[in-house]
Amino acid sequence: MTQDADVSSPAGTADGGTGSGTPMTAPIPAPAPAPAPARGAASPLEQVLFEVKRTIVGQDVLLERMAIGLLAGGHLLVEGVPGLAKTLAVKSLASAVGGQFQRIQFTPDLLPADLVGTRVYRQHTGEFETTLGPVFTNLLLADEINRAPAKVQSALLEVMQERQVTIGRETYPVPDPFLVLATQNPIESEGTYPLPEAQVDRFMMKVLVHYPAPVEEHAIVDRALRPPLPTQRILTPEDLVRMRAQVQDVYVDPAIVDYAVRLVVATRSLGTVGLGNLDRYVTHGASPRASIALVLGARALAYLRGRDYAIPQDLYALVPDVLRHRLVLSYEALADDVAPDTVIAGVLRAVPMPEVPLRAR
Repeated sequence: MTQDADVSSPAGTADGGTGSGTPMTAPIPAPAPAPAPARGAASPLEQVLFEVKRTIVGQDVLLERMAIGLLAGGHLLVEGVPGLAKTLAVKSLASAVGGQFQRIQFTPDLLPADLVGTRVYRQHTGEFETTLGPVFTNLLLADEINRAPAKVQSALLEVMQERQVTIGRETYPVPDPFLVLATQNPIESEGTYPLPEAQVDRFMMKVLVHYPAPVEEHAIVDRALRPPLPTQRILTPEDLVRMRAQVQDVYVDPAIVDYAVRLVVATRSLGTVGLGNLDRYVTHGASPRASIALVLGARALAYLRGRDYAIPQDLYALVPDVLRHRLVLSYEALADDVAPDTVIAGVLRAVPMPEVPLRAR
């Protein structure tokens, strides 16, 4: 790999494309440009994304974050209105990696057994038989997770954390790899059960999905008028497991780990980084899980971009998605229309990015 220049501090105010759309949302400051990797043949995971994009128009951020989730072993909370191809994106990705796909529509009458499974009595044998639920898959779409009661949400979040289910006295591990993509509709709140902050923290990232640009919508309509293209399998689940082992070998400089910790700690005491004007808007900052998610995500993103080392820009790119659902805002923030991304933008400006010499192969 070619030797790259040192990383500089972020500058500018370009929108990173992850804003929440609220009136008080400040644009995420853009970092210094990341070095372009040497271009050879596309990596297997890049080929997967290319294959998915034969079906999906746009949604580049969502697809990249899904790939990061697969590589880092994290789960995604996706917020967007219906009709933005979230289901099709997960289904296409599952086909491209040769994995199984399941979709669960969360409703108020859903029971935990409908997710994880149960023991069924078979009269002809006089014995109980275990029936496993739809969580036993590789990619799971939990559609409108906030429409199910808390006990159902807890059952899913426990599977996400433990990656196993206990039915009766037996424990059953879920397949590997295992990725949960849970969706929420931001425009409907009636009849919903908001996820508690402690449970939302288990999601590695929260991704905001927006309407496509007009040129993308033209392409969407054009594709809808033709027979759909089948998604070709590029990888196998075993290939993904091997890739996750390779991600563990990606080098992360201690300065990048320190940068992650400083960013997360700043959300808990905004006044210490010169953001006293925002302090009243945040009741609780991000937990140590955020620091872990930032470093693991940066490592996976570096691998996805063809490097065996992480750079500060890898971590910087993921900060809004990793932090936005972990900040507990005050009632004053709600009254003033202050969104989490406003606080995150301030933190990114206040906490300097380290200068890390890049490695050469």
